[in-house]
Amino acid sequence: MNSESTPLKASSRALAIALGLGTMLTLTPVLAEDSSAKSDHKSSGAPGSWTQWGGKDHAFKADSGSLKDSWPEAGPPKLWERELGEGYSAILVEDGKLYTQYRIDEKEAVAALDAASGKTIWETRYEASPAEGHVDQFGRGPRSTPLLVGDQLFTIGVSGVMNCLDKKTGEIQWTQDLWNGMGGSVLNHGYSSSPIAYKDQVIVLVGGEGHAIASLNRKDGSVKWQSLDFKNSYSTPKIFDIDGKPHLITFMAHQIIGMDPDSGALEWSYDHRNQWEQNINMPVLVDGQYLFFSASQAGARGMKLSRKDGKVQAEEIWSTRKIQLYHVTSVLEGDYVYGSTGSGSPAFMAAVNVKTGDIAWRKRGYAKANVIQADGKLFILDENGVLTMAEADPEDLKVLGQVELLERPAWTVPTIVGTTMYVRGTNKIMALNLG
Repeated sequence: MNSESTPLKASSRALAIALGLGTMLTLTPVLAEDSSAKSDHKSSGAPGSWTQWGGKDHAFKADSGSLKDSWPEAGPPKLWERELGEGYSAILVEDGKLYTQYRIDEKEAVAALDAASGKTIWETRYEASPAEGHVDQFGRGPRSTPLLVGDQLFTIGVSGVMNCLDKKTGEIQWTQDLWNGMGGSVLNHGYSSSPIAYKDQVIVLVGGEGHAIASLNRKDGSVKWQSLDFKNSYSTPKIFDIDGKPHLITFMAHQIIGMDPDSGALEWSYDHRNQWEQNINMPVLVDGQYLFFSASQAGARGMKLSRKDGKVQAEEIWSTRKIQLYHVTSVLEGDYVYGSTGSGSPAFMAAVNVKTGDIAWRKRGYAKANVIQADGKLFILDENGVLTMAEADPEDLKVLGQVELLERPAWTVPTIVGTTMYVRGTNKIMALNLG
């Protein structure tokens, strides 16, 4: 179903008042020097940047320099550390600046920080109370990771309020309320999906009848298309190349689906559900046809994708309950996915073959963990705050270094650019030298 809508626009205090969100405040009005020569580069980012959820291609593989193969007992040297508001949003990096979002009391904040020192360059706050029924046990801060495209920064808060900001100043350019304004399906753990860029649009999960997924115009937030009747979940959509054409694949609450990102037309759907309606981990694709996806309780599946009569078809080729990737990231290397399986502590680190479903190994001794790859190494941050550097291949997982960094729950995947890792706890952020 296609429809058009007009977003709420503002460039000042009037925006927040019009939305009933309170006053937008730029608390640190230091303006960054404009170092962007282009206004429409791809969201995957230039070398040495990390401009979206998962970095380039959403692969959680860093464009790093040469990193140390071992650490001192105290772990990698700390470059700086500072307090930050509550939340789980990952850290973006571009042109020597960091971007993220967090909560301060009853307001959400979006900020740009100096990558070398952690000092605030600008901060924009707005009123954003969590939805009724929100589970406070895991905090009230933002879960979604922002998106940088050109000079625009796109953010979505815990209550589904989406903002487009000027990345140089933090000024809000337009706003869409995905839940209250567009009628999205409210999640009791808060909005958690991250926006993704496609052509001149931003694609977001909304949930609900007729607008499970929506494509918004980057310039003004107007709706290009919105379609489908699925209930939302906590995952982030991803666009793959299938036989030379783009194909969007995403989890919804009860299924994984594939669709045309230009029209919003559904091409296939496959049931994959658990009792909590929590499908979260992003799917991965091998050789343009072998799809891997996993969730807690429902386990993992392998699908073979192919195009027929212009549409993608999906066929299950294996399944297992022994691999259950929950709210964690995973890394694909060759035919193998490396990630943390299990919904609690202890969990396992595991390697599974995408094409066959064969489990190469499972390793005890880890809590539920996020992973990122850099310089051929796997960096594992578990929810207890323990950071591990390891070498991973289908034969084994070899630990090179380990240190306790953060308090539980440490649920934010680290970001690595160059030889620096940016690590975030629920209320603080630090930079580590891995070189």
